[in-house]
Amino acid sequence: MPNADRSPVAGPVSGRRFSVGAEWRSGRGADVRVWAPACRSIDLVVLAGEGRPARTLAMTREADGHFSVLDAEARAGGRYWLRLDGDRLRPDPASRCQPDGPHGPSQFVDPSFAWTDGGWRGLHPDGHVIYEMHVGTFTGEGTWAAAARELDELARIGITILEMMPVCEFAGRFGWGYDGVDLYAPTRLYGTPDDLRRFNDRAHALGIGVILDVVYNHLGPDGNYLEEFSPDYFTDKYKNDWGRPLNFEGPPPAREFFVQNAAYWISEFHFDGLRLDATQDMKDASPEHVIATIVSRTRSAAGARSILVIAENEPQETRIVRPASERGYGADSLWNDDAHHTAVVALTGRREAYYRDYQGSAQELVSCARFGYLYQGQYYSW
Repeated sequence: MPNADRSPVAGPVSGRRFSVGAEWRSGRGADVRVWAPACRSIDLVVLAGEGRPARTLAMTREADGHFSVLDAEARAGGRYWLRLDGDRLRPDPASRCQPDGPHGPSQFVDPSFAWTDGGWRGLHPDGHVIYEMHVGTFTGEGTWAAAARELDELARIGITILEMMPVCEFAGRFGWGYDGVDLYAPTRLYGTPDDLRRFNDRAHALGIGVILDVVYNHLGPDGNYLEEFSPDYFTDKYKNDWGRPLNFEGPPPAREFFVQNAAYWISEFHFDGLRLDATQDMKDASPEHVIATIVSRTRSAAGARSILVIAENEPQETRIVRPASERGYGADSLWNDDAHHTAVVALTGRREAYYRDYQGSAQELVSCARFGYLYQGQYYSW
């Protein structure tokens, strides 16, 4: 690939919102930054039509392993690669959009949006009806635009919160979202980043909050290039049920990649909170557990809005919802699957994996309805 205009440009420019990714500078192009201590050099390769390179800029290596460059000629909608060590073209790990999927080039995104929800004050924990939504199957079209047209009906039947299943980019044409690989990029399968913004804006106009399901216990196997930038994003210290664990105890930029991602969804897309998937596999022995950091950072990102942080946790550890003053993590509630699991056993007879501790009996269902939880300190083998 030709190295036209391969000249160093100082960076990063001041005033970034997040430490990595391509951040749009109105009238000044895009500031691109990545943490990649495993690389000797990184070039920003900006594409013209038909995927041909228009220009190549050498990124400046910073002392802590970040690489950065300001592309003054970048345009919103333009596409780019990061070239690692002179030969490997890879998407930006913090790409804001992957229009051709996780194996294609990244896209410069202008995040400015004409929000109309300035009067929306967010959510409080009590008195809600939550609807879990998979955008890809909610309508025939499977898009945010199509789902937005159904919001009036959801409001009419009394839904007050939508829990949107994971939306970050993943490989293939369909998925539940739990094997995402580009954590900052809303999947192209459901539309554009602005389509997601319009969905949330419309929901708020109808009095419906939207919380996002996020996965910080592993990444999917297909399209996951993160380790090529640094092996320190992952750890072999722990094991989990889903994939290689994420490293929350290593270098600060690795931990920040995930913590800032949580804040990104709240500030950039006006989500009203998060559902943290399988937190029992978010293992961390740091002085402050990463869940506590995510809770505090997302609340800060929300500003005056009240948000909800709900943690799925199979052992149902109460420290997750205890306040920091009681050595807890400060989440609002636990996502309890007891009723779901015992109902699945009753309906299908399945008893493998996390269903093994359930009988599917009428008494279990009654206990779930009466107490909210089936397991309240009993032995739980899974």
